[in-house]
Amino acid sequence: MRNEVEFSSLRERMVATQIANRGIKGREVLEVMAKVPRHRFVLPKYLDSAYEDHPLPIGEGQTISQPYMVALMTECLGLKGVEKVLEVGTGSGYQSAILAELSKEVYTIERFESLAERAKKVLSDLEYKNVKVIVGDGSRGLEEEAPFDRIVVTAGAPVLPKSLADQLAEGGKMVIPVGGSFSQALLLVEKEKDKVKTTSVCGCVFVPLIGEYGWKR
Repeated sequence: MRNEVEFSSLRERMVATQIANRGIKGREVLEVMAKVPRHRFVLPKYLDSAYEDHPLPIGEGQTISQPYMVALMTECLGLKGVEKVLEVGTGSGYQSAILAELSKEVYTIERFESLAERAKKVLSDLEYKNVKVIVGDGSRGLEEEAPFDRIVVTAGAPVLPKSLADQLAEGGKMVIPVGGSFSQALLLVEKEKDKVKTTSVCGCVFVPLIGEYGWKR
């Protein structure tokens, strides 16, 4: 079993080789990726792979995203520390922790109660007090708490869900994978004067967004 000093060293190497080397330049993003203990969010049998350059299974057919993709999506949001953020797809809670470090408050929705409860416990153990974990259909968003300054979707949608675009605040940004069930384009969505502009960031592969405004079961 590795100790915390070893995990810290692996985290620093991850940031240098997998993230900074691939063009992520935001100082705050790099610092947070070096701080948040990704190994706390993976299943025990994958501990030795916690800082490797790929997703890992977390149960229920879901994954914890590749570290580089977490950093890229976070950098696209341009967080300043004052934002109200919606995350669709809590999964392990790792992206939630990264967002919590860089924004004012995070609402995160997970459709699997087992994953939501596990993520809630890890986030609580790490003393993140500005994250609220909700069980539900993330494709619907969270209308009662809208609008959101930022939205991040960690599952691939067939099209940009109108439900989420409608809950984005004026001047807000959303990152979301959109495309087929096996590969997507990561889109940056920006809302100005009630209109949305989309920019393709890169190709990506995420698990499907299941729900009323995503893929059907």
